[in-house]
Amino acid sequence: MASPRILPSSPLQRLATIKEASPNSSTTGVSAVPAASPLETFASDPIFSAFLSPDFDSARFSSQALSSGSAASRAESLQEAIRLLQKHLRAEVLARHPALLSQLSSLGEAETSLSSVRSAVSSLQSSLRRARQELAEPLHLVRAHTIQLSNLHAAADLLNSSARLLRLSKKLRDVMAQPSDRLDLAKAAEMHRDIELLYEERGLAGISAVEDEIRWLSETGNQLRSQAMKAVERGMDEHNQNDIWCGLQVFYNLGELRSTVDQLISKYKTSGVKSVGAALDMKAISATGGFGGPGSVHRSGTPQIGAGKKAGEALWERMGRCMDDLHKVVTAVWQLQTVLSKKRVPFTQVLFLHEVWQDGDPLLTDRVWDALIKSFASQMKSAFNTSSFVKEVFTLGYPKLFTMVENLLERISRDTDVKGFLSAVTLEGKDQMVAAINIFQIAFLALCLGRLSDYVNSIFPVSSRGSVPSKEQISRLILRIQEEIEAVKLHGHLMLLVLHEIGKVLLLLAERAEYQISAGPEARQVIGPANPAQIKNFALCQHLQEIHTRISGITASLPTVAADVLSPSLGVIYGVACDSVTSLFQSMLDRLESCILQIHDQDFGSHGMDASMDNNASSYMDELQKCTVHFRNEFLSKLLPASTSRLETICTSLVHRMASRVLLYFIRHAALIRPLSESGKLRMARDMAELELAVGQNLFPVEQLGAPYRALRAFRPMIFLETSQLQGSPLLNDLPPSVILHHLYSRGPDDLQSPMQRNKLTPLQYSLWLDSQGEDQVWKGIKATLDDYEIKVRSRGEKEFSPVYPLMLQIGSSISMGNSSQ
Repeated sequence: MASPRILPSSPLQRLATIKEASPNSSTTGVSAVPAASPLETFASDPIFSAFLSPDFDSARFSSQALSSGSAASRAESLQEAIRLLQKHLRAEVLARHPALLSQLSSLGEAETSLSSVRSAVSSLQSSLRRARQELAEPLHLVRAHTIQLSNLHAAADLLNSSARLLRLSKKLRDVMAQPSDRLDLAKAAEMHRDIELLYEERGLAGISAVEDEIRWLSETGNQLRSQAMKAVERGMDEHNQNDIWCGLQVFYNLGELRSTVDQLISKYKTSGVKSVGAALDMKAISATGGFGGPGSVHRSGTPQIGAGKKAGEALWERMGRCMDDLHKVVTAVWQLQTVLSKKRVPFTQVLFLHEVWQDGDPLLTDRVWDALIKSFASQMKSAFNTSSFVKEVFTLGYPKLFTMVENLLERISRDTDVKGFLSAVTLEGKDQMVAAINIFQIAFLALCLGRLSDYVNSIFPVSSRGSVPSKEQISRLILRIQEEIEAVKLHGHLMLLVLHEIGKVLLLLAERAEYQISAGPEARQVIGPANPAQIKNFALCQHLQEIHTRISGITASLPTVAADVLSPSLGVIYGVACDSVTSLFQSMLDRLESCILQIHDQDFGSHGMDASMDNNASSYMDELQKCTVHFRNEFLSKLLPASTSRLETICTSLVHRMASRVLLYFIRHAALIRPLSESGKLRMARDMAELELAVGQNLFPVEQLGAPYRALRAFRPMIFLETSQLQGSPLLNDLPPSVILHHLYSRGPDDLQSPMQRNKLTPLQYSLWLDSQGEDQVWKGIKATLDDYEIKVRSRGEKEFSPVYPLMLQIGSSISMGNSSQ
């Protein structure tokens, strides 16, 4: 079998192609064509179907046949298949013989037509060769003329552009020739820009006439930029927005607005930074202070001995100039920004600001302010850490430094506060400026606290408990506190910080004073004269009272928020002052109450004539009078201010409360007296008069006691009224209901027991119970006794009650109604 690379395609494939190209039913009517094609049989045969595949490989097929072990039988099958196919092919040719002959004649006709076409194509090619030869020369001529015309047009365009540039240059020369007061810089800049664009876009470089004009144009541009920059800077420095706009318009017409604005911002930013650095340059300060020379400033930034004062003055002077420079820089940049925010491009109506600034970028003023703040903060921190002299000057004079910064921020805000435009510095920017000097603020507050604390420690040494400062020392302390407040009085925030430090000093003072207070039995004795421990407590009380009064007076002129800062500390001072004498006043009050309790040992129930005619005060009242005189001479005279002074003091308040308590305590126990005869009423009235005199002369003016004094004045005539007259009497309005109810027991029968009798309490015990109860609770105790009385009367079969019974019920019901309404 031949190789597949030499043999044509297999007969099966060729036969399949013929079969597909011819119809199934023959029109020739030949009956020799088999009914079934062998190809269909081969397609289903596992061996012969491979021959129908387009990628049939004869070598692979032969190899498989040899390896199968039945190569001979397969070769016979192939021979049989070939014979079958040849037979079938012969039958197909015979069946289509007329059609094949027809196709063969058509091929002859096609060959004849193709010969005619070949002849015509050859003739056409000859004609085209002749036409090419005839058109070549005119084509070359046209191409040469076209190039010549293009060159002529280019030369003409260059000549026209050059002529236009020269004409514009002549117009610009005419404009520039105008006097300086009539020179229109904006128009000249616009013409300058037109000439530059014409020169660049038309490619006029290399033309001698044009180059001469361009050299002059460059000089003119520099002149325009110089004059425009002078106008802008003059307008920024003098706050003349018209000059700024005129200059900016020149740069806009030159196409250099953005670069010019960036240049201006950089220039003013650099100027401000240099000013900050120069203000804290100790070498420069020494040189300008007149005490310069080699070695005039140590490495630590400290001037030589004797030069500190001048150096300090020079430092403050340079700081003042620095603040002026910063104000000038910020306001100048704000003027530039404002002009850019107001003016618009003529044709597009876009703000000029948007030509140099995009959304999301910091504003011009913010860019400059951020740079200044960074430089200022850095210089301040460096000066604090490296120059002990600058640290000392700015720490001691921090209020002055704070004033400079505050005035700078206020001036900037005032000068840039224009409706419709943003201020040059935001609130955040102001806080950043103040924060830059915060390091000196901390040192200043620590120094303030240290100065005052050291003085407090010196007048109240921890090692010595018995020492009490003098009035002069207390006055100096108050004066120093006042000086600290006055130094920062005009600076709200700084004043609050200083007041916080003063509050700490007052707490320290209260702690040291409390440590000095004597609290033993010797401090509470009221029998003998005032002992040294009590005199020391008196002095401490008066000193603390003086501090509280004068510091409160100072804060009264300050804003409420400032006064509130010291309020807790002053409250502690007041509390310690009270503690120093409260135990003494309590002992005096206990002594007076013990005298009043002796009223229950007196006989107010006798009906004899001697009792009514006796004009002498009761023994307990004599003792009370002696006690008040003793208290006045030994204690109150040393505590209370002069009689001409109307100033309310701690001791005055304590005496006021003590005198009020004495009057109410007496009325309470006088109301508990039972029985009370007519002569007893006279004796009690005399005792009340003596009490009023003793309290008024030795303790406190009774007229100024208010309700307690009115109660005493009402109780005296009330005891003489008949029971029937009590109801509706105006005297009852000035008396506590419990006092009236207790007094009515003295008018009732014996089986109407008071709560004290019912519960078998002593007058002192019952009085202590009354102190711990309100009027409603006292009424409940009294109501229980009235209920017992009612039961006793009804158990005896009696129908009438004592006249005081309904009156007491009525008064008690008013107490209940008053509580329910509340």
